[in-house]
Amino acid sequence: MENRTEILVVGTHEDILKTIIRLLNAESSWHAEGVSGCEEAIAKCKSYTYAVLLLGGGLSEPEEARLKTEIKILHPAIHIIPHYGGGSGLLYAEIHSALGTII
Repeated sequence: MENRTEILVVGTHEDILKTIIRLLNAESSWHAEGVSGCEEAIAKCKSYTYAVLLLGGGLSEPEEARLKTEIKILHPAIHIIPHYGGGSGLLYAEIHSALGTII
């Protein structure tokens, strides 16, 4: 079985969240799940290890700061990437860049 990069996407806009997850899961080496808020993200990260935390739109600055702090305590090696749009090409490039992989 192939190792896949586990990605947790956090965003408050349901349709955008679904689209991002669909785009990420189209990449065979990635597996993405989505949640709509900080509490859900923290709970997921307490029970599972993700390589990437993708921050989508809709979270307030204090929510983002709290999420970054708490997730880094749980998983110091996690890559936290803000993504606020710009298309699928930018999305893929952001993740590849954070992981140090070649597109």
